[in-house]
Amino acid sequence: METRRITVLSAGLGVPSSSRLLADQLAAAAEHQLAAAGYAVTVDVVELRDLAVDIANNFVTGYAAPRLAEVIAGVEASDGIIAVSPVFSASYSGLFKSFIDVLDPKSLEGKAVLLGATAGTDRHQMVLDFAMRPLFSYLRTRTAATAVFAGPQDWGTAGDGGTLSARIERAASEFSRLLEGAQPRSRQAPLESLPFEQLLAGISGGN
Repeated sequence: METRRITVLSAGLGVPSSSRLLADQLAAAAEHQLAAAGYAVTVDVVELRDLAVDIANNFVTGYAAPRLAEVIAGVEASDGIIAVSPVFSASYSGLFKSFIDVLDPKSLEGKAVLLGATAGTDRHQMVLDFAMRPLFSYLRTRTAATAVFAGPQDWGTAGDGGTLSARIERAASEFSRLLEGAQPRSRQAPLESLPFEQLLAGISGGN
């Protein structure tokens, strides 16, 4: 049985977080559909707020702390990513963008991605198509056609919850289909850094 590894990125700041709640529901739906298609699934949930200090330090020092480095490696090794951000000032959060910025820009190329966003008003739902989708298009990912926005009206009542559930199932189905079959493996082995003496010897030998 083939395994698909999914990394869930939740950029919510509160506890509890509506972004984390949406991320969990998207992950559960995708896991269920992939299991039904005959795949084993591993899901790694990352709360970006727990990495905020390490992310900031990475910008200053150029080096990732052990926990951040572990998360970055996990993202690079995953087959698919579920990315959910709250909306601040009509865009994704600064924390979300900062984490994306510490990644190797080529590390997400070809990966399947499912997008989600949460906000306090429906006026922000276009952030998915005017901010998040262009970002992941620039990173050359394969993004599910349906992205999921959840506002205040989507939580708490049976009718609204059913509407949100339908959107989640549709998005998870599209995401799962992207993860079926052969998957692109765009990551290349890092270039080996040779000692200066060895490089010089090679140049001299060529002459």
